[in-house]
Amino acid sequence: MTETQTPTPRDAFDLLLAGNERFVDGNPEHPNQDATRRTEIAPSQQPFAVLFGCSDSRLSAEIIFDRGLGDLFVVRTAGHVMGSEVLGSIEYGVDVLGCPLVVVLGHDSCGAVGAACAALENGVTPTGYVRDVVERVTPSVLAARAAGRVEPEEILAEHVSHTVDLLLDRSRVLAEKVGAGHAAVVGLSYRLADGSAQLVAARGLDAAVPAAS
Repeated sequence: MTETQTPTPRDAFDLLLAGNERFVDGNPEHPNQDATRRTEIAPSQQPFAVLFGCSDSRLSAEIIFDRGLGDLFVVRTAGHVMGSEVLGSIEYGVDVLGCPLVVVLGHDSCGAVGAACAALENGVTPTGYVRDVVERVTPSVLAARAAGRVEPEEILAEHVSHTVDLLLDRSRVLAEKVGAGHAAVVGLSYRLADGSAQLVAARGLDAAVPAAS
């Protein structure tokens, strides 16, 4: 694949993971971060992936996947919870910009997931709009517990997988793209300590999904 070709979903996924491997190994290349790239993409953009992740400050997409300007179309909310604005943004990335890959990125020690767990245990929920975030994460926590998955990493994997399925359930545009083989949706779990991103869910990628560890 050349820089001018539109990557397949698998190509895009491999590009993303290759960058993460460089980041983990401490050998980032910092591609597409110079003045030449800035000038090149000023007229238009052609990102190869939509990155829908948590807003956590330790989760900067272009850094942890060693990418640069114009590579990723990034949408972020606390706990990667979604509303119509998020769905519209992701559909824009896929349908208008032609991104072949959508990534849902969660991480360990997520405050939104932790708050949802705490609310279920003690019955106390946050105030203001933070409460809305926690309530949108709660179904994932309940589903994990119902399946006997109570460890933090298991609950996180459930929440990421739930978000992947929710995207496809709510967005007809995205579901049709995946069904036609033009796009894929994957879920990754990021480990803050070592910087690695682990695959926990895949739809349309034709990839085997390893069990969450």
